[in-house]
Amino acid sequence: MTHAPIRILAVLLLSALPAAADNADWSQWRGPKHDGLSPDTGLLKEWTPAGPPLAWKATGLGDGYSTPTVLGDRIYTLGDTGDKCNLIALNVADGKAVWTTPIGKNYIFEGKPDWGSPRCSPSTDGKLVIALAPHGELVCVDAASGKEKWQKNLVSDFGGKVGNWKYSESPLLDGDNVICMPGGSKGTVLALKKESGELVWQSKDLTDPAEYQSLVPVEIGGVRQYLAFTGKSLAGIAAADGKVLWRADRPGKVAVIPTPVYKDGIVFVTSGYGVGCNAFKISEAGGKFTAEQIYANTKMKNHHGGVILLGDHVYGFDEGMLKCIELKTGNVVWENKSVGKGSIAYADGHFVVRGEKTKAGEIALIEASPAGYKEKGRFSQPEYSPKPTWCHPVIIGGKMYLRDWDAMYCYDVKAK
Repeated sequence: MTHAPIRILAVLLLSALPAAADNADWSQWRGPKHDGLSPDTGLLKEWTPAGPPLAWKATGLGDGYSTPTVLGDRIYTLGDTGDKCNLIALNVADGKAVWTTPIGKNYIFEGKPDWGSPRCSPSTDGKLVIALAPHGELVCVDAASGKEKWQKNLVSDFGGKVGNWKYSESPLLDGDNVICMPGGSKGTVLALKKESGELVWQSKDLTDPAEYQSLVPVEIGGVRQYLAFTGKSLAGIAAADGKVLWRADRPGKVAVIPTPVYKDGIVFVTSGYGVGCNAFKISEAGGKFTAEQIYANTKMKNHHGGVILLGDHVYGFDEGMLKCIELKTGNVVWENKSVGKGSIAYADGHFVVRGEKTKAGEIALIEASPAGYKEKGRFSQPEYSPKPTWCHPVIIGGKMYLRDWDAMYCYDVKAK
């Protein structure tokens, strides 16, 4: 009898918590390990021309190219409505809006909203959600209510400097800190306390302007560090204090966008506008780091669709050609036109590739193998916005999420 009230209280508390979908942790850009590899298993191995079953379609998200993030029963994304950039939370079950919080001003580039709309993915730890608006407003809100907890501005507060398309980076949550790249003379990379927004450090020894890619946490030589990729260089920034551990010149052109990938001391980077790809070997001896370029070529000129490192091979679009290349040599293993220029995601032994072509973009399922290109089906959305489909696919918790401007589609990709 004395334990009954405790049991009742426990049941009530548990029932109040959000129900998490299986493995539904895609809480940051490119997932919890920042590598674009979904942990999902037991998914469909083939698609019909009609595609996987459509679970729901949500509309009213506003303008934007914010690839969604997912944790438990919540989806987070950004969208412009009127003159505001909004952070939005949706239900995983039905796509209905839970809350919407304005976090900054919208951005229109040379009179074209589709060139200026938000591209960042929000990040969450389940209690907080942190997002970056185009003009540098970095905002932290309560995950349950959407109520703002703190806000900083990367330009006015930290001397930030970014290119023509404004901030497009997805903030990195790492332990107690949020890490991002304001760029500029005060330091390219900074760390803030995620609970308060208080400055922890800023990398004063690296002062490149910010570009449009996101930071990647890695451990090299026993030291945790962040891969900072800019329009001028590639560098390793110490997670503990923001010191530059190593740096390599790597100039880009116009815009540097894709996220770096890393394995066994090798960092692979790529960008478009004719630049191509580079691989660097990062070594440590006696507490000092060195970066040696292994190769530089134009066999992977990835614009903004990203690349996936799986095993010893890198997969992604070289402009309009899907390619598999060797990480260690940069040599092309196979190539195929596939769906044309677009983005790539991985789950359960397969790649999902999404064409970016307006009103005609297709989504295809490709066997993830260096042995060759093997397509397992493709389909088209039931409707397309008039804008390019630049958001990357997200596959998590047995669902596939496709953001298309004002709308989001959720497909059931779990095998029956």
